[in-house]
Amino acid sequence: MLNTNYIIGLIDGEGSFTAYVNHGQNPDRERRARVEPKFYIKLTEEDKKILYQLKKYFGCGHVYFQKDSRPNHKDCYRYEVGNRDDLRKIIIPFFRENQLRFTTKKRDFAIFCQIMEMIKKNQHLTSSGLEKLYKLKQKMH
Repeated sequence: MLNTNYIIGLIDGEGSFTAYVNHGQNPDRERRARVEPKFYIKLTEEDKKILYQLKKYFGCGHVYFQKDSRPNHKDCYRYEVGNRDDLRKIIIPFFRENQLRFTTKKRDFAIFCQIMEMIKKNQHLTSSGLEKLYKLKQKMH
């Protein structure tokens, strides 16, 4: 079973906090929602059991196969949490209580939390709010 320190180290090195923001500037990319916040980690097939352990630990999210067509890259598996309630009630509190160590990861997490707060306030439903979200997302690694 995974422990907190292992999870923090794993996410510091391989995890990602991000948001896809459809602010109308790229009509070629269709998304289901205007803003899709996501927490995820990708690992090679040899390590996919760790992703299933993360899913069990957090009690949310999904593990799925992710084909990679880039040269010199292996196909991966991805553990992802995109459900806003799970992000708000499980993922964010865990990482607030258990601080990440890498400066860039801490910054991305802080921005991610800001994005989630803006979504909670429905700011993603206005053009000006969506533009603010897009600019905020651009600050992420």
